[in-house]
Amino acid sequence: MAVCLHCGQETPADKMSGQGFCCSGCEAAYALIKGLGLGRYYERRSIDPDAAPLKPEEDAAVIDYSAHVHTTKGGQAALYLMVEGIHCAACVWLIETVLGRSPGVSKARVNMTTRRLTLEWDPAEAEANDLAASVAQLGYRLVPYDPTLLGEETQKEEKELLRAMAVAGFAAGNVMLLSVSIWAGHSQGMLSVTRDLMHWLSALIVLPAVAYAGVPFFRSAIGAIKNGRVNMDVPISLAVILASGMSLFETINSGQHAYFDSAITLLFFLLIGRYLDRRARGRARSAAEHMLALNAGSATVIDEKGEKHLVPPGQVPLGATVFVAAGERITVDGKVIEGVSDADTSLISGETLPQQIKPGSAVFAGTVNLSAPLTLEVTASDEGTLLAEIVRMMEAAEQGRAKYVALADRVARYYAPVVHGLALITFVGWLLLSDIVWQAALLNAIAVLIITCPCALALAVPVVQVIASGRLMRQGILLKTGTALERLAEGDVVVFDKTGTLTEGRPELMNADGYTQQNLKDAGALAAASKHPLAKALLRAIPQATPGKGVREHPGQGMSLEGPQGELRLGSREWCGVEDQAEASGPEIWLSGPNREPIRFVFEDRLRSDAEEVLTVLKDKGYDRVLLSGDREPVVRQVAEELGIEDWQAQCTPADKRQRLDELSAKGRKVVMVGDGLNDAPALAAAHASLSPSTAVDVSQTAADVVFQGRKLAPVLEAFSVARRADRLVKQNFALAFLYNSITIPLAVAGLITPLAAAIAMSSSSLVVIGNSLRLARRK
Repeated sequence: MAVCLHCGQETPADKMSGQGFCCSGCEAAYALIKGLGLGRYYERRSIDPDAAPLKPEEDAAVIDYSAHVHTTKGGQAALYLMVEGIHCAACVWLIETVLGRSPGVSKARVNMTTRRLTLEWDPAEAEANDLAASVAQLGYRLVPYDPTLLGEETQKEEKELLRAMAVAGFAAGNVMLLSVSIWAGHSQGMLSVTRDLMHWLSALIVLPAVAYAGVPFFRSAIGAIKNGRVNMDVPISLAVILASGMSLFETINSGQHAYFDSAITLLFFLLIGRYLDRRARGRARSAAEHMLALNAGSATVIDEKGEKHLVPPGQVPLGATVFVAAGERITVDGKVIEGVSDADTSLISGETLPQQIKPGSAVFAGTVNLSAPLTLEVTASDEGTLLAEIVRMMEAAEQGRAKYVALADRVARYYAPVVHGLALITFVGWLLLSDIVWQAALLNAIAVLIITCPCALALAVPVVQVIASGRLMRQGILLKTGTALERLAEGDVVVFDKTGTLTEGRPELMNADGYTQQNLKDAGALAAASKHPLAKALLRAIPQATPGKGVREHPGQGMSLEGPQGELRLGSREWCGVEDQAEASGPEIWLSGPNREPIRFVFEDRLRSDAEEVLTVLKDKGYDRVLLSGDREPVVRQVAEELGIEDWQAQCTPADKRQRLDELSAKGRKVVMVGDGLNDAPALAAAHASLSPSTAVDVSQTAADVVFQGRKLAPVLEAFSVARRADRLVKQNFALAFLYNSITIPLAVAGLITPLAAAIAMSSSSLVVIGNSLRLARRK
């Protein structure tokens, strides 16, 4: 048997992967973490496989954070790290506060969704390792930011909660059967010996289950107490531990009542809520990760001798010469020195059609060189690129959403002390003001802890989310964030992108019957040899077209073919020799040849079939409608007029869209953004709520709160309708939960409710909340 270098698992030597790994996953993880500077951790494991895991403060000593420091334009040091162990907005506040008080630190921001820490400081006043150590001492672990590690950490948490929920559910089901037998036997003369046996069987099931399934709450509660804080997990942990301990005490002393079912049922319900919350956060994976992936790869730098070297984008100096092959993604911002090509610049303009680039044109990281090789002079790299700026805008917008979580944490800070205070007052009051024994007083206090546990409150939102997401999913609408419904219900302004959102994002040839068969045949022969979107649209209208022999492509201009009577050309108006330079009203492509006038093929991006109807319904329901597009003014004006949108803006950059949304938000408006392009991603992240069609690029789908399928806009109306109904149900659930507490808490303090009755009441309140939420499943 051999021991895996990564996970320490014993595996037969003949089944080891690579040099000392139990599987290929461990081998990949080893390589990844070695690359992050954790080599000393593995050296220690290889010397002593039984060594205890490193403590957070030891991690800070192992990783040399100074190797990952960047320098900003202002001369400050910058560090981007992933923080492991974040559970709530209070964790974010604590880390930001501690770092903010450190000498020289000018910026410390933690994105709770991505767990990305952005840290900037004066390098003359502080060292990277010292700042990281101050966070590690709080109990958090820092590693250089890597989306792969983030995904692994999230999956690990979800699996842990799922396993805990399964164990708690299994134990609760079995113990409840034993409890029903005890309740039935109590009224039918069951012997105490039989009752004690069932209590011991319940203990054997519940105590190990609580020890395992309660770990997520116990760990969180201990961490909060160590840092001088109190969260909702503290009273939950106390109630579960005290109920289990008191039940064991009663069982040992042959007591009439034990409350194992109360402890494990409470834990099971709360684990359901915690798991649903984590799943929602997992689906809300920041679009910044996908945007950062656009800059993955290497840049081909040409040195003074003309030799080419592959260099990471972050290490390319300003002014360097970079070569970009056809079909390659550009990883730096630069200016074209040599070459003519087409580029997919939808990241900047939002326009799906390629743009011509030539010497002197500016190009940006994240765009794709489509047609021919280019040579660039680097004007910005790494954190100075426009792509990095878009990522920063998105992260800043996402960070604003943490206010919803912070609100729940503020409630928890007041809620937990009140619960503990009531339980303590109940215990002390019964001891001092009555003649009952301390066990009875403690039972009353436990009843208060159980009956005030926020089970109904915890389920008030998640149950509605599950039912709403199930209803929407059956109609091809996917909710991706936990607060999407809440924010959709608050929206009062709907901002639309044009291409691919209001339109189908697929150009179609207009009036195909208006061209001669010869012109269509010649155009088809040239178009069949091109991958340009307009050439493909032309071919859809000429299905019988066959590629011509000897067709040549001229990057950024068009296609040419030598025929019997001379050269045929298909491409831009300049390439085809069209003298009329009037601005085109829509996408166009020209065909020219000897002894014929140039033929213009005009295309249109058709509106979605129900776009006008949906926009009218939104207007009738009181929503203001805005159109923001990166397309040209004549095209945007025509779409706005067709749909009756009075507020519109053309040629918008990502920053323009974000700025307009900020202006609306500053006026107190709740903006809902509907878009699909790469240039919509910052606006989708900045909006109060956002929707994106399934045909959108991955980045936009990730930034959006809701993704809908199909070629119609009707899902937008359905999402708004469900969101408003869900909002009403959530408020009703909160009202029911508070009504339950206002009735049962005084009864528990007065000693009129046993822990068993408290557990039944607590479970009943949860069932009432669930039943009320199920009304959302009915369609009107």
